[in-house]
Amino acid sequence: MPSYAIISDVHANLEALNAVLQAGEKENVDELLFLGDCVGYGPDPNLCIEMLYTSAGILLAGNHDRGAVGLTDISSFNPHARLALNWTSDTLTDHNKTVLKELPLIASVAEGNLLLVHASPYEPENWHYITNEFTAFTAFRFFQERICVVGHSHRPLIAEQSVEGSITLHPERVTLNDRGRYLVNVGSVGQPRDGNPDAAYAIFRENTITIKRVPYDIVVTQKKMKKAGLSEYLINRLAAGR
Repeated sequence: MPSYAIISDVHANLEALNAVLQAGEKENVDELLFLGDCVGYGPDPNLCIEMLYTSAGILLAGNHDRGAVGLTDISSFNPHARLALNWTSDTLTDHNKTVLKELPLIASVAEGNLLLVHASPYEPENWHYITNEFTAFTAFRFFQERICVVGHSHRPLIAEQSVEGSITLHPERVTLNDRGRYLVNVGSVGQPRDGNPDAAYAIFRENTITIKRVPYDIVVTQKKMKKAGLSEYLINRLAAGR
């Protein structure tokens, strides 16, 4: 099985993305896969899109990506997210808007028997959250592959389903069981919300899945956000990991 670094929810945070890409290079993986939300919240949408476009073998659309180009209704987004997306839309180049419009919602990787989706294999266009044993149990019903990998919640999670259907949650690492199926939330590169501000990503190698964390220069990102006029709430939450 090839090895993969899988990342999600960069949210225009260039410093976090650079830190993860540098860490991923040291892992000597075969390919980088991206699960969506290049933009939203952060100050460097164009640079993040361009870096991911040239680095990742697969890029998916997230709800903020589609919201920034008018493909998803953002009226239900919180006020901070809406303001940031309006700023993002005004900041994006025409080329990068076209890139976002063309990103798919879902993809599969035959080598590794992986399904990739931003939010959930159940109605991927409706952005359901997978955050606990119950939502993981529901999601297992909607994919046939051995492993489904998601982002969206900004909180890492590894769920293993036995042949009998029971769910076991693993905190950071799991050794794959030949009889098990797996649902993995890789967390967020650019805006973790599990109380740990370090950028999160996952490494798939041989028979293991591992959630990794790497620190980045949060202060630099915050200064850029302030200069761009983004909200204090979004600026302050980065350091708290929430």
